Amino acid sequence: MKKILSVKNLSVSFDTYKAEVKAVRDVSFDLHEEETLAIVGESGSGKSVTAQSLMRLIPMPPGKFVGGSILFNGEDITQKSEKQMESIRGKEIGMIFQDPMTSLNPTMTIGKQIAEGLIKHHSMAKKEAYNRGVELLKLVGIPTPEKRINQYPHEFSGGMRQRAMIAIALACNPKILIADEPTTALDVTIQAQILDLMKELQKETGTAIILITHDLGVVANAAHRVAVMYGGKIVETGTVDEIFYNPRHPYTWGLLGSMPRLDNHDEELKAIPGSPPDLADPPKGCPFAARCPYAMKACGSHMPEYYELSSTQKTACWLLDERAPKVEPPEFANVGGSKVNG
Repeated sequence: MKKILSVKNLSVSFDTYKAEVKAVRDVSFDLHEEETLAIVGESGSGKSVTAQSLMRLIPMPPGKFVGGSILFNGEDITQKSEKQMESIRGKEIGMIFQDPMTSLNPTMTIGKQIAEGLIKHHSMAKKEAYNRGVELLKLVGIPTPEKRINQYPHEFSGGMRQRAMIAIALACNPKILIADEPTTALDVTIQAQILDLMKELQKETGTAIILITHDLGVVANAAHRVAVMYGGKIVETGTVDEIFYNPRHPYTWGLLGSMPRLDNHDEELKAIPGSPPDLADPPKGCPFAARCPYAMKACGSHMPEYYELSSTQKTACWLLDERAPKVEPPEFANVGGSKVNG
C-alpha cells in the first residue's frame, strides 16, 4: 500500500511559566492508504498532542515545533502557512474530536456544520451541501436525517453526536481521518456501533485512519498496526497480532495486564504502579524506568535504541540487549479472555 503520511522525529513543546513541557519527543511513524494505525497509551503520554500536530491545531504560542517533520503527500506540514493549512484541514485530513458535545458548535444546526466544509472546499451551493449532509447522516446511521439535519447538538444523544462528528469529518472525503478517543464516554453497545461504522466507511471510502485511544479492546477490533506511546515517546510498534501475542516492552505488558479477564471474575484488576513522568523535566533514559519492575541501571540514564524484532515490530527496551538478563513476559488477558504469551 502507498505511504500517505510520514512523521519523522517529531518533537512538540509548550512554554509555560514554570518550564518547557516536552509533550512529544522524537516521534516517528508512517501511515499507508486504507490502513488503521492505533496510537495507545495512558493519559498524558502525548497521543492527542501528536494528533493535533498533524492538523496544525497546536496553539502557537505556547506550543511550538521543536524538530522533525510531518510529510503529507511528500510535503512538510510543519512548514506550511495557516492559509495553506486551511485547504488541508477538513478537505485532506479530517478529525473526530474527543468530546463531541464541546467540539460541535451549540449555536449552529448539525446541517450547517456539515455544509460548512462542503461549501468552503467544494464550492457547493447551500442546497446541494444540505442534500449531501442528509446523505452523510444517513450513511452514519442517524434515523430520519431529513429532520435531524435541522436540529442542534443538544437535541442529539451522545452516540448520535459522535456519529454527526464522523459525518462532518468525512464530508469532504479526506485521505486521512484522525479519530481522537472516538468512543470515550459512550456505552459499550454504542462503542461497538461506532467502531463498526468506522470500519465500514473505511471500506467504502478507502480513508486511512489514525485511532487515538487508551482502550486496547478498541485496538484489537479496529486497527491494523499499533504504536504504544509513553512519556512523549513511542516505545513499541507492531501489527495488532505482534502487540497482543508478542509484546516486548514492559509498558505494553502493563497495559495488557491491566485489562480485565473475561474468564476470571474473582481476579482483581491490575494497575501499573506509579505515575507518568513530568514532561517539564523528562527522564534522561527510558521514560518508563521509574515504574518498570525490570529496570536496570542503564534504563535510568540512557534511552535505548529501537530493537527490530521483525520487519513490522520494533521496541525501545534495554531488556532486548544481548547483555541484559533474560526476562520472560508475564501472562496477559486479551480482549477475548484467552491468554497471550510473549
